[in-house]
Amino acid sequence: MTIGSLLGAIGQGFIWGVMVLGIFITYKILNVSDLTVDGSFATGGAVFAITLLAGFNPTFCLLLAMLAGGVCGLVTGILHTKFKIPAILAGILTQLGLYSINLRILGDKANVSISQLNTNITFIAQLLNLAHTRAGMILGIIVSISCVLLLYFLLGTEFGASIRATGNNEKMIRALGVNTDNIKLFGMILSNMLIALSGAMLVQMNKYADVGMGKGAIVYGLASIVIGEVFFRRFSNFGIKLLSSVFGCIVFFIIRAVVINLGLKANDMQLISAIIVVIALAMPIFKENINIQRIGKLNSLNEMKQNKSSDLTVKEKLDKKISSEMGGGIDA
Repeated sequence: MTIGSLLGAIGQGFIWGVMVLGIFITYKILNVSDLTVDGSFATGGAVFAITLLAGFNPTFCLLLAMLAGGVCGLVTGILHTKFKIPAILAGILTQLGLYSINLRILGDKANVSISQLNTNITFIAQLLNLAHTRAGMILGIIVSISCVLLLYFLLGTEFGASIRATGNNEKMIRALGVNTDNIKLFGMILSNMLIALSGAMLVQMNKYADVGMGKGAIVYGLASIVIGEVFFRRFSNFGIKLLSSVFGCIVFFIIRAVVINLGLKANDMQLISAIIVVIALAMPIFKENINIQRIGKLNSLNEMKQNKSSDLTVKEKLDKKISSEMGGGIDA
């Protein structure tokens, strides 16, 4: 595996890591299963590409992509909170509708190239005299770390505490007078804004937007969160948990790059990703089973020691009794 491919995987990990932070909000904080991800990710990429082709500033295009992602999250949130449609079904309905909308945004084309246009990545590449891949990695690092810091400070406020409480115990926070529907609505909007931002940055990295670019995004995100938890399970700090999700995404894409470099075809990517996800999801169960077996062995050893000590105690008592009886017989 070359340094170039490794840096490319790390860059992809940081860019997709922003999407993982969005998934972290719904799945880990709000405890809501939002499947809008695959659609809103592609929407962010499509809006960025079309607005960039229209001549807008790349940074402004990123903001427009985030706004489009927020609208996607708003639709799912309304379906879930106002129409009481289950979150999973609401996300699926929005995702299905977004496929046709994304095609319309791209002008009824499956993909649109932006290879000849200036983007944030090309600006960094020209400014620092770097290759496109390394410039993309720097953009991913800047944006992902900024998002982690913003989420850390937001969720540390009183409003952020109500968001976290909604996911932990919705009935309790509702009894305190908090409108949990509005909290969920805000969380879904924020989540899909980050997801769309990630999609827009990926378009810059790949130099084209594709209507199916979000396929499997939810799987990648969940796998990254699980991988991050495996490495940082002992840490309870919330900021570390956010960083662990980005780190898990980087590890996920490095593993993918290693597997591809072993000679497998690009068509096997979905199978490779599925296997990585299964392993990542199964690792905590394996660890738990191993810990249970260890605890069982320790308990059995402790029981054996206690039985031995109790046997020795009984033997000592018998010896004392016998010696006392023998001593009493001799005195008589």
